[in-house]
Amino acid sequence: MSDSISHRKLTVETEESFGLDAAFVAEVATTLRAGNRARVKELVSGLHYADMADLLERLDSEDRKLLVETIRDEFNADVLPELAEVVRDEVMAALGFEDFAAALAELDSDDAVYVSSKLSAEERAQVAARMPQASRMLIEQGLSYAESSAGRLMQREFVAVPNYWTVGETIDYMRAVQTLPEKFYAVFVVDPRNRPQGMVELSRLLRSKRPERMKDLFDRDVEPVALDMDREDVAFLFKQRNLVSVPVVDKSGRLVGQITIDDIVDVIEEEAQEDILKMAGVSNTEVSSLYNAIIRTANSRFPWLFINLLTAFLASAVVGMFEESIAKLAALAVLMPIVAGMGGNAGTQTLATAVRALATRELDSSNALRITGKELFVGMINGLLFAAIVGVITYVWFDDIFLAIAIGVAMFVNLTVAGLSGIVIPLMLAKFNLDPAASGGVFLTTVTDVVGFFTFLGLAAAIVL
Repeated sequence: MSDSISHRKLTVETEESFGLDAAFVAEVATTLRAGNRARVKELVSGLHYADMADLLERLDSEDRKLLVETIRDEFNADVLPELAEVVRDEVMAALGFEDFAAALAELDSDDAVYVSSKLSAEERAQVAARMPQASRMLIEQGLSYAESSAGRLMQREFVAVPNYWTVGETIDYMRAVQTLPEKFYAVFVVDPRNRPQGMVELSRLLRSKRPERMKDLFDRDVEPVALDMDREDVAFLFKQRNLVSVPVVDKSGRLVGQITIDDIVDVIEEEAQEDILKMAGVSNTEVSSLYNAIIRTANSRFPWLFINLLTAFLASAVVGMFEESIAKLAALAVLMPIVAGMGGNAGTQTLATAVRALATRELDSSNALRITGKELFVGMINGLLFAAIVGVITYVWFDDIFLAIAIGVAMFVNLTVAGLSGIVIPLMLAKFNLDPAASGGVFLTTVTDVVGFFTFLGLAAAIVL
């Protein structure tokens, strides 16, 4: 039986990008409801903690509670950071504060701080009261740093040795000490004042002879990061230098922790996810909206929908200025969404490129003018091409050369403006320390709708009518 389960899991992983099979989730749910705990344990045994988190998220609340009760004695603490916030709250309720605190104490300090930061003040106090003092102090210290800082992100477990040690002494130390981090990629070399001088990657350490001194091996190009450095800056440093680990220092330059690549992957994913949600007009709190209550989800989406409504009225007001023209020529009502829609889509393409470039620091004041000029010409080229295409189609459709000219000119103007706006709007928002991912789309669609409607209807009123 266990062989068939393992085979199915392997098949699932290779065919569905390591996802869980829906049939497997359904079988777990059915077995839970049947009360067959032994069979449930057999089904979920050997699941990676990330897959266990996925399983908990896919089950409904009642089945989730049953699963936690079933695997309570074998509950893997590493599941907690992988859970959506709403689901983690339910898991905590099922475990109880005592077992939840015990699980939290098993985590690496950075993961424990992350999970604790998602709890309410009351829940945090209840959990902290049941934790060992050392773990509690590490979490409290981590929470004292700004949410987006390196201090909140860093892991306090690391390996550091004096610069006068040999490779042999370092290896013997790592074999003997019981408090090594669960995962680490390098050994930091420090001076007598505990200030990092560099680091030696494990691959180089293991290839070196035992008598060699650590001070002769460490990489001097690795710069430590400060506790208050923004986590986006840390992620940029990892990307630029191809790092797997960096030391974190306090104000006096002493080594206090490390940041590893697995945490940076999470940062990059969270920042990208946040930008995507904001561009869609959805708040970042909806990362786990699949598990949120209906009212909470609706409330979080309302503000941006309301702003979009106001901008839609602005575009409608422009259309209303040409009400008589539209009444005289019904073709205007048929064609005007094409101009606005093409402008919005073209602008969104440029906006998405610009937001990404700003996030990755490929776009800044040093090349903003050149990139703006490039996007302007791209908009003009596409404007000319689509002006010709839509002009020909309009002439064939309505047999009106003046109407074809009007929509062709409007298409050229709107796509040119869209290309320019798609790069200028995020640059201006970034200059005023506003998030272009959050509001850029609203401004862009307003510009393209207003310009598109005004240009097309104005030309049609002047030329056709």
